[in-house]
Amino acid sequence: MSEIESTTPIIIPILLMLIMGSVMMALLAFWIWMLIDCIKNEPDEGNNKLIWVLVIIFTQLLGAVIYYFVQRRERLQNYKLDGSN
Repeated sequence: MSEIESTTPIIIPILLMLIMGSVMMALLAFWIWMLIDCIKNEPDEGNNKLIWVLVIIFTQLLGAVIYYFVQRRERLQNYKLDGSN
């Protein structure tokens, strides 16, 4: 049996672990980015900021995705419509 054939079964799981680790780190970075964005940029009207922070913390990635597509895009769109750059 050649050396390449004997190491192939070892390399595949290592590559899969590296890929999965990279994906998990990217998702964690996205979650942290949305949490920081909410804390810094969400207006303090009523309890909106507190509610969004709790949603992002307790629902984790799902809450961050919901915040990104619902609240953050709406805020950025309103920011562009106001003419503030």
